[in-house]
Amino acid sequence: MSGAQLYDTIGAHYTATRRTEPRIAARILAALGDARTVLNVGAGTGSYEPPDRQVLAVEPSALMRSQRPADAAPCLIGSAESLPFDDGSFDAAMAVSSVHHWQDPIAGLREMRRVARRVVVFTHDTSDAGWLHRFWLTRDYLPEAADLVAGRPSVNELARAIGARIEPVLVPWDCADGFFEAHWRRPEAYLEENVRRGVSVWARVGPEAEQRAVRGLRDDLASGRWAERNRDLVDLDAAELGLRLLIA
Repeated sequence: MSGAQLYDTIGAHYTATRRTEPRIAARILAALGDARTVLNVGAGTGSYEPPDRQVLAVEPSALMRSQRPADAAPCLIGSAESLPFDDGSFDAAMAVSSVHHWQDPIAGLREMRRVARRVVVFTHDTSDAGWLHRFWLTRDYLPEAADLVAGRPSVNELARAIGARIEPVLVPWDCADGFFEAHWRRPEAYLEENVRRGVSVWARVGPEAEQRAVRGLRDDLASGRWAERNRDLVDLDAAELGLRLLIA
C-alpha cells in the first residue's frame, strides 16, 4: 500500500492528535535559513509549514489535503519522486515525517535537491541503535516495527544521496505532536485508540500485533513493571529516540 493509499484509509482523524510541535518547528525554521520560497513535500495537513514564507505544498492523499486549514498554503496533488517543477524553482524544499512513506526515498530526495537550493528533511534513524532498541515501545512491545523498515535506505544513505549533514532532534517529554515516539514518558497515551490512529505504524503492523502490544503495556503499567524497567526516563526532559534533521 502506498503512502497516499494508507492515509486515505487511516487519516480521517489525523488532526486530532497530530499538530506542530513548536520546539521541533523552531529547528526546522532555523534550518530553512533565509529561504523565502519553500516547497513542502508530503505536506499532509500542513503542520510545520512556516507562516512567514511563501509556501507551496505537494500531497498525494486526497483525505489529507481535505483536512488542510482554509488559510494553509496552496496544495497540489503529487509525489516526491516526480515533482512538476523546473530545476531550482524554490529557495528550499522541506519534508516532515513523510520520507518513510515514499516508494523511492532516494529518488524523492534527489528530486527535492533538483528543484530547490536547500533541502530540510525531518525523519528518523531506523537502525537498532537509533530507534528499534532504544525506544521501549519497539523494543519491548512491538518488535514488528523492525519489519516496516527492513530494506529501506538508512538515514546515512539518505543523507549521502543529497550531500546532507545529519542533526539529532530530541523529543520533549510533553511533545505536542503525537507522532510514534512522542509519548515516551507518557506511556498511558499508547492505550488510547485515538492516539494510535494518528500514527501509521499501528496500521501497518496490523491489528493482532497492535492489540498484543496494548495488552502487554497495559499489564505492565498496572503491575509497575513498566515503571521499574524505565525508571531512568522519569527525570528526563527530552529523549534521544533517533529523530533526525537532514540539511543540505
